[in-house]
Amino acid sequence: MAVKARRKAVVVDVGGVKVGGDHPIVVQSMTNTDTADTVATVNQVMALARAGSELVRVTVNTEDAAAAVAPIVDTLDKFGVRVPIIGDFHYNGHILLKKYPECARALAKYRINPGNSDIGRKTDENFRTMIEVALANRKPVRIGVNWGSLDQQLLTRMMDENSRRAEPKAAREVTMDAMVVSAVESAKAAERYGLGHDRIILSAKVSGVQDLIDVYRALAEACDYPLHLGLTEAGMGSKGIVATTAALAPVLQDGIGDTIRASLTPLPNGDRTEEVVVSQQILQSLGIRSFTPQVTACPGCGRTTSTFFQEMADQIQTYLREQMPKWKEGHPGVETMKVAVMGCVVNGPGESKHSNIGISLPGTFEEPVAPVYVDGRLTVTLRGEGIVPRFIDILNDYVDSHYAQGADFAPDAAAAVLL
Repeated sequence: MAVKARRKAVVVDVGGVKVGGDHPIVVQSMTNTDTADTVATVNQVMALARAGSELVRVTVNTEDAAAAVAPIVDTLDKFGVRVPIIGDFHYNGHILLKKYPECARALAKYRINPGNSDIGRKTDENFRTMIEVALANRKPVRIGVNWGSLDQQLLTRMMDENSRRAEPKAAREVTMDAMVVSAVESAKAAERYGLGHDRIILSAKVSGVQDLIDVYRALAEACDYPLHLGLTEAGMGSKGIVATTAALAPVLQDGIGDTIRASLTPLPNGDRTEEVVVSQQILQSLGIRSFTPQVTACPGCGRTTSTFFQEMADQIQTYLREQMPKWKEGHPGVETMKVAVMGCVVNGPGESKHSNIGISLPGTFEEPVAPVYVDGRLTVTLRGEGIVPRFIDILNDYVDSHYAQGADFAPDAAAAVLL
């Protein structure tokens, strides 16, 4: 089943990155450094941007963090890294944005959690102050509702109203309804205070897969603001990746979502860029966007007790990802290229023929030859030592001949092959 047509949202400009409408779904990430540590934060933002993050959010929770934002943005600019930086505010955002106007100017967007401001209470001066700062600096905001910090007064009111129904809803359903109401009513309040309809993005973060699917489908029905998708507190390792994919894929399949983030818990000293790669892979696997050439590799079996094909598949995938920053400048469409690195003769030749370029390695007990297929045709058979560098040479020649600027080739035709 094909992905449904994108839901039509208004277009919001976030530091030059267009979010919503027919624009591509944007990959976002967030640093986990102390923002006051400018060196660590700059380095991590640069790593996230190199990995392909198109927006990067940083925590702004203290005066030192707020004071560091402008120097961080300035340093990134000097290094030629112009990824828009988003400020994440809770509790004291109204104070920090007013006290540090250079921070307010440097950020491309403010993230406001209505449950951690005073929206919906007797006075909403804190929320109003942040909106007025955004208005003065011509910045968009993301109003991000989170069920871990949902406006308790709103939830209590809706629970009370529900209890008086002839047929009350389940508590979970009322909570999902409250999240949608909180997001939409907060957006309307921001507009009453002067913020343009085209300067608002909404999110409704939950940590349950089915909850995310339900709340975003409801939110999409309730408004035309761009929506930021993410499973909050997704978890570590395979659990976090699987849960994020399981939650986001059905919503994206429905045509819902304008920015996404994989909120993965990294291992101690783990690589923060993993969340960028996972977000990209979700979009690419669904056929929504292409970011880097994909390597198809068999899982291995008793015919492939040698680890050579696994090592080669990893080397090729790593090589392709590392080359992308250079290739994307002068080789349009290369991100759609399909590469197969297969371990034996059972499915190897067939998968290789269906790829733009593929190699079918011999299984452990097969004849020690490795046929290479280019656009479905057998072109050479590699033997002996040096198979990996020789295959990389063939890859490079293919990229230069098929995807270089002005090459007489239509990459979309090759991208139509599904593996």
